[in-house]
Formats: sequence, C-alpha cells, structure tokens
Amino acid sequence: MKLVDLSDADEGCGIRSAELIISGKNAFGLLALEKGTHRLVRISPFNSLGKRQTSFAGVETLPILPDQDLEELPDIPEKDIAMSFMRSGGAGGQNVNKVESGVLLKHLPTGLAVKCTQERSQLQNRAIALRLLKSKLSVVQREQEAATWADIRGDVVDANFGQQIRNYVLHPYKMAKDTRSGHETSNILSLLDGNLDDFLAANLRHSLSQK
Repeated sequence: MKLVDLSDADEGCGIRSAELIISGKNAFGLLALEKGTHRLVRISPFNSLGKRQTSFAGVETLPILPDQDLEELPDIPEKDIAMSFMRSGGAGGQNVNKVESGVLLKHLPTGLAVKCTQERSQLQNRAIALRLLKSKLSVVQREQEAATWADIRGDVVDANFGQQIRNYVLHPYKMAKDTRSGHETSNILSLLDGNLDDFLAANLRHSLSQK
C-alpha cells in the first residue's frame, strides 16, 4: 500500500481526503466492494465536551493498469494537461515548508484530475500523478460503451445518513455491520486496523448470490 495524497480537515480535525494505491492479487476485484459510504459513531476526540458524534467517509475504488500495459498506450498530449503545484505533505521538514513539490494534473478534455503530494521531489510527484492519470484514462477508453468518465466511475458516493454500506459503532456498544451482506462483528478495532477479510468474503458471496 502506498499513500499518494493526504489532505487534513479544517483546523486539524481529522482527514479531509486520502488517496491510496493498493496492490496485490485480485486487489481491485475485492476492494471494489468497499465503494460506498461508511458511517462511524464514536466519542469524538475532537469534541471538547466528549459527546458522541457521527462521521461519514465516501470510498471510491478504481483499477490501475500494470506498467507493461501503460507502456503500450499512447502518451497524453501536453496540451491536454494542466499542471499546478502545492506544498507537499510528505516527510522533509524544511523542504515541506518552503517548496511546492506536490503536483496536481488535470486532463482538460475530460476534467479528470489526480494529485500526488507524498514525495519530496516535484519530478517524482509528477511521474506518479501522470501514471495515475494515464491509467485512469485508459480504463475509460477500454470500457465498452463508456462515453464519459461517469460511466466508469458510477454514481458519486453520497457520504450522508441513509446511504451507508457499513456502520462502525464504538459507543455505547462496539459493533460493525454491513448493510448489504448483514455480516457483523464486535471486534471492531481489528476491523478498523484493516482486517477486512471476513467482510470482503461475505460481500463477495452476497454479490455473487445477487447475480
């Protein structure tokens, strides 16, 4: 797993957004089932009164093609790419404070944008962002009957009440339950640490049963 971009929420209260590259056997096929709204109920560490609060995370999953497949694709014309810079969020101390090494690339014909801020070098961030952009565009081009990016991406995830695919409750009891498969566990801390296997397996079986 590689962290590509991380944006802090306002006033340092948590995370606004994050982008990860996750590799492994059948990674996309399994993690595609994680797309949707995830709801967390807990005593907020950011609430000075110690009150229970609800937070939502909108998760999207997209495939990234292998390097050998990307090399066979035509390069994106420079005129179709708009590039801007920002301060990198990675390690680097003084470098982070003084140098805008983070890179944002936008594909002008489609409006698709990718960002990478985790490397200290602007060239490294640009290379990673360009690879992501090229890979995502290739998915659009290869998908049959896909006329727009929205056809591949699907409906925009609505991170709000009533839309969640999974609930994580830490207070007043501990329980995580998936709204699709019905799979649940009281070992919620293990789940939040990334042990998703049981939920992935349950949702895979549920998805196959629906077909």
